[in-house]
Amino acid sequence: QVRLVESGGGWVQPGGSLSLSCEVSGSVFSTPTMGWYRQAPGKERELVAGISSGGGVNYMDSVKGRFTISRDNFNNMVSLQMDSLKPEDTAVYYCNAVLYIKPNSVPTHLWGQGTQVTVSS
Repeated sequence: QVRLVESGGGWVQPGGSLSLSCEVSGSVFSTPTMGWYRQAPGKERELVAGISSGGGVNYMDSVKGRFTISRDNFNNMVSLQMDSLKPEDTAVYYCNAVLYIKPNSVPTHLWGQGTQVTVSS
């Protein structure tokens, strides 16, 4: 069964750094898009950053210049380096992937289990 396995996160003081990683576990044909979402208490889930298999990236405005998304296509992994963290970055972060399990299958949307990121002094 294909699933996304996240690691990283935790607690850091404002201005600090954390990194998140997510791996596609299981055999898939291709993974066109991977990304990270976050959800703070009482708020809707929002896209933080996305990256295509060709390397195209997009970021939400509030993290531009502070967060960097990258991916390892060979190992089907995506990472998020978070620098200059602010208290408002506190949220549960979710890995997301759009993938094709087989060549002619319909696209599958998967979510990771979520990992807590807390920024506070």
